[in-house]
Amino acid sequence: MTADTGVPILMYHAIDTDPSDATRGLSVTPRAFTAQMELIGELGLTPLTTADLAGRWRDGRPLPPRPVLVTFDDGYAGVYRHALPVLVKHGFPATLFVSTGWIRGPYDTGGALDTMLDWDQVRELAGTGVEIGGHSHSHPQLDQLGDDALRRELTRCRDLVADELGALPVSFAYPYGYSDRRVRRQVRATGFAQALAVGNELARRRQGPYALRRVTVRRGTGIEEFGRLVEGRAIGRTFATDRALTKGYALVRRARQVRRKAIRTRV
Repeated sequence: MTADTGVPILMYHAIDTDPSDATRGLSVTPRAFTAQMELIGELGLTPLTTADLAGRWRDGRPLPPRPVLVTFDDGYAGVYRHALPVLVKHGFPATLFVSTGWIRGPYDTGGALDTMLDWDQVRELAGTGVEIGGHSHSHPQLDQLGDDALRRELTRCRDLVADELGALPVSFAYPYGYSDRRVRRQVRATGFAQALAVGNELARRRQGPYALRRVTVRRGTGIEEFGRLVEGRAIGRTFATDRALTKGYALVRRARQVRRKAIRTRV
């Protein structure tokens, strides 16, 4: 494989037969997830964790044949109940990015969108080869926060994962996929070695370790489309509408940031 070979990083959220209305669009049924993992095995793809992929690119080590990443955001309970048995069956590693204030337990902020994992389940996932990464504490749009609030979100997430699992998390995923240069600098300063965005593109080494792209797997992703995603085919066409909407919203977000900076300067 060449140094800039594209790697599909799959972004999942809830794995559930009957998810909440808030998570339904980005959820996947257990049956669909099972079929998707079976296809990964049939195609001879090699799942990696986020830390493994980024570490290989950082050190210049070769990638295995046909690499792919399976990642989950937020920390929904279905990852333990439905996804974990399938991953174990196939011997697939994965990465789970947890919003620590959404995990059931003593730090729960009450903001979760559906039934979430508890910390015992997170630890069990980690014990089966699932890398546990950070996804902020309360799942805000990080690029819309001030500097102090941004630092709190990142350090609270890092410290809680470390306290509960006994090891610092090294990978991060931006909530909603949003980041800017300031956010990426702070993620790095907090101790995360790599971070994932969305972008709906293949991940490539040239994107840099703090802006690696992912492709979205959702409830409407059929098995043929899934096959194209993991083989890196027709991704631009598949997500053309998403990209147009993202570009438009990016302009709105930048305008909001400019207004906020102007207000802070006047004050």
